[in-house]
Amino acid sequence: MIKAKVYVTLKKAVLDPQGKTIKQALEHLGFKGIEDIRLGKYMEIAFNGKSEAQAESDIKEMCEKLLANTVIEDYRFEIEKGE
Repeated sequence: MIKAKVYVTLKKAVLDPQGKTIKQALEHLGFKGIEDIRLGKYMEIAFNGKSEAQAESDIKEMCEKLLANTVIEDYRFEIEKGE
């Protein structure tokens, strides 16, 4: 089995109002020194019967077509061989 860990985050130039709200809430709770918080998405996708190269190709295509809005989001992924 092969597992992919996919991370999708807003591009640096895109405002993140949710991150700003969380930062403010944490500051109100007494957590100081937080410079910035950016929210994102994390997904794990498991494949059976695929080569590592095919899984990598599929994940890239999934991100480009559905998992990330590439106009405003960046993505990266890690491939792990499982048991």
